[in-house]
Parts: sequence; C-alpha cells; structure tokens
Amino acid sequence: MPIVTQSTSQISPANERMYHQSALLGEWKGNWAGNNQPVGFKVVNIRGSRAQVEYTHNGHTERGFAQISGSLITFGSVTVGTKDGKNLVLLFSAGGAGKQTASLTKQAPPASDSRLMGSWGGYSSDNGKSASFRVLSVNGNEAQVSVTTDGITRQGTGIVYKNVIMFGQSQIATDDGQNGKIIYQVGTKSFMVPVTKYPPADSSSSVDVTA
Repeated sequence: MPIVTQSTSQISPANERMYHQSALLGEWKGNWAGNNQPVGFKVVNIRGSRAQVEYTHNGHTERGFAQISGSLITFGSVTVGTKDGKNLVLLFSAGGAGKQTASLTKQAPPASDSRLMGSWGGYSSDNGKSASFRVLSVNGNEAQVSVTTDGITRQGTGIVYKNVIMFGQSQIATDDGQNGKIIYQVGTKSFMVPVTKYPPADSSSSVDVTA
C-alpha cells in the first residue's frame, strides 16, 4: 500500500490577513547580487509554522522544512520574504562567512500545468454522485492533489499526463481549463462526474482571501 504524502497548504486566516503568507507559495528564480550566479527557492506548501521548501544554489538543490515567522521563511542560513507576491528577497548569512543577497521573481506555471491547477467540483444527475478534486501543485509529471469521492478525502501525489491527472482509483481531465470530468472506480464499477473549476479565491484551503 503506497504511503500517502500530505502536501496541503494550511495557512491560518489570521496569519493570511496579517502577513499574506500565501504570496510566498510557488517557485522563485533569480541571481545573487554579487556574482550574478543563479539561485532558486521554491515554497511547496505551508503548514502552520513550517514550510516545505527547495533551495537551489551552486548547481544543487537542498530540500527540507523551514521555519515561518510572520512574512519571512528561514531555511538554515537563508531567509526569504516578499511584499508583493511577485518579487522575493533572499538573504544568506552564515556567521563569519559574510552575507549575500539575491533578488528573485515568481515563475509562472507552464500553460499545460495551469489548466489543471485549482479546485474542481461537480455533481452527476446520472448516477447521483458528487466529487471534488484539488490540484495543489504540479511539478513535471507529478502533482500534489486532494480528492474527495463518496465522502472520503484522499491526499497524495498523482501522475500527470498531458491534461489528465491520475491518482489512485480516480482521475481528472480537462480540455479548456474550466470544465472537466472526474472518473473514479469503486470495486468493479466506474463513475463519471462532470466538474467545473471554482474561482481562484476558493483554490487555497484555510486562506481567508476576503479579508
């Protein structure tokens, strides 16, 4: 039985109102101020006071969990923060080794990926089934998803193939990025539920974007 990896972003409404922590989510790329060498930072998800991150420098990537304090994320010797959700300031400080700064910009997801990103839901009058599918992040041929069918929610890593994501006994497909269908299997039976994408405001759980 596969191990389920949970990757849902859980940002408290109070922190979102005050610090706009959801602006930190995503992939950022830029260059060091001194030597102009490339540097990257990716915030995969935020869960309370911890963030799952990837820090790429000098040709290699470090992955792990970082600490969140207000609107800043600290990962080892690196601290990052953004004011507008588009530009990220990265500060490296390692004791007597000196300090370095870098300016990074948020990368837009590939067009094929962005079609699948977001929250989907619907109901089928043909079989009386309802289903929802949340695509939290897409990285190459893998996607972090949360699927609810027959009142049961499962989270983990799905497989992306063109405009389809397959996860366990369920899959979602879309042609236009707004309408799609969820097909899931229970025993030997398959059910199809037509779904539509919810507005962006509903795509991040636990984030109060109305405040």
